[in-house]
Amino acid sequence: QVQLAESGGGLAQAGGSLTLSCAASGSGITINDMAWYRQGSGEERELVASISSSGSTSIEDSVKGRFTISRDNDKNTVYLQMNSLTPADTGLYYCKAEAEWPVGTQIVGMDYWGGGTLVTVSA
Repeated sequence: QVQLAESGGGLAQAGGSLTLSCAASGSGITINDMAWYRQGSGEERELVASISSSGSTSIEDSVKGRFTISRDNDKNTVYLQMNSLTPADTGLYYCKAEAEWPVGTQIVGMDYWGGGTLVTVSA
């Protein structure tokens, strides 16, 4: 069983900054890719940024230059530094982690999602 604990959401003014954190925990697990998604009101969930276990990152064009994704592998934690926030960044932000673990001689993997942390940016 893998659990993801997100934190760091809240209210920010336009032009402000917030940092989100997501810590993955579970016995005997290996965390591979981690990512942040967001979902605005009435919108579909969209990928914001992702990072591999080796540190390779991918950032969506809408937030490139403003958001930075990073991770601490020792803590199985991923971060999303969000700068120059705009009201369009308002939404629920979800963390996703690709986890795997040994079962006998095989490796089993699954994607896990956090419950979401709300980011609200006022004009």
